[in-house]
Amino acid sequence: MQYGWTSPTVPILLSDDSPIPVTKHQAEWLESILMLGACAGLPVTMYLVDKIGRKKSLIVSATTTLLAWILIAVAPSVEYIFVARFFSGMAGDMAFVAAPMYIAEMADQKIRGFLSGLVYVMMLMGILLLYCVAPFVPVWVPCVIGICINLIGLIIFPFQPDSPYYLLYKNKPEKAKAALRMLRRSEDVEEEFKDIATAVERQKNEGDRSKIQDLFRIKSNRKALIIMVVLNASQHMSSISVMLMNLHSILDEAGAVYVSASTGAIIFSGVMFCSAMTASLAIDNFGRKMLLSVSGVMAGVCLMVVAVYFTLKNNGYDVISVSWLPLAMVMLYAACFKFGIGLVPIVLTAELFPAKTKAIGMTLSDAFYVAFAVITLQLYIELKNYFGIQVPFYIFAISCFCTAIFTVLYIPETKGKSLEEIQFILKGQDPNEATAKPKESTEVYKNEAFVP
Repeated sequence: MQYGWTSPTVPILLSDDSPIPVTKHQAEWLESILMLGACAGLPVTMYLVDKIGRKKSLIVSATTTLLAWILIAVAPSVEYIFVARFFSGMAGDMAFVAAPMYIAEMADQKIRGFLSGLVYVMMLMGILLLYCVAPFVPVWVPCVIGICINLIGLIIFPFQPDSPYYLLYKNKPEKAKAALRMLRRSEDVEEEFKDIATAVERQKNEGDRSKIQDLFRIKSNRKALIIMVVLNASQHMSSISVMLMNLHSILDEAGAVYVSASTGAIIFSGVMFCSAMTASLAIDNFGRKMLLSVSGVMAGVCLMVVAVYFTLKNNGYDVISVSWLPLAMVMLYAACFKFGIGLVPIVLTAELFPAKTKAIGMTLSDAFYVAFAVITLQLYIELKNYFGIQVPFYIFAISCFCTAIFTVLYIPETKGKSLEEIQFILKGQDPNEATAKPKESTEVYKNEAFVP
């Protein structure tokens, strides 16, 4: 809800009867300040997910967001909203690191992709809810809804178990076994518990402690980092932040005469929600690579058509007969993007890094996610103002095509693989042979570091 808040709310704040006077420059900062807060929250996130655990980090995130909604609801001036948006960015960053970690470490591998995908499905639920409510009610009403949702989470989630992986990594085997029994609803968890314990022990023995340089020295970590940096960057370079935060103005500029901008935004978020839900159900059957590559090509085509439309329109051509095209392409883009590029990275981000470097790796990947969100928002504003709205859309389309190529050539398939098997795949080893010879595999892993 915080992520999509600016799109329907900024036009209200810029209107003549705005409850809080806001200039156009301040309105632009309302978008960027969320991402700047996320940048500032990166070291806090990295520290907390390992220090207090995934579960408690999510509780801290929900509490911070709750306070931010309260501050926005009672804000007497835009400066208070800046502060609230900044801390919302920090909380969102923590949630988008801790939630995938928690899900991947507690879920059965047969449904891990589906459960991890639900993170984005719920994000879209929040955006859809906001788009349906915010344009038609006072500014404080969405804040009350956000407060209620966070309260529900804060009441229910403390009763859930922490991650068995995290508990074992912190040398709490009895608590880990109890958590696993609760998650599996069974007393017979000995075999899975031994597998997790073996995986954690092997990863702990691969180095004395987690160091950020391990992400670059060790081949498997380095490959995981490259994959996640590219995918996190590609999400924003595929224009999703620009779309979500500027959708109303984009549809207005396109001259969408068939539906209002508010209605178009609701349809857009609804299409993304349905697409993400479908992809969540399909990801464990069709795999990650197929969804990513098809999504990249299709989303790229949609954005290229939008760019061509704006090129013709801004050069004086009569496009009234095809004025339906940008609206249709934006809706098709919503479906194509969320079916792959907008869903798969959140699944892969918690699968690719080993337990020892998971917090550092995921936080660093998230740093690029946040950085490219800020870059694309500023890129869109500057290129639109100087060269026309079509130029950033050409760049976004090319980015989608590049993502599809990168997926086919570089990303391994993780469908149906355990977290331990994925580590051996990243090392270029056969998981069956490697697990049969744990001592040898550990030696190979240690020897993967670069020698000066």
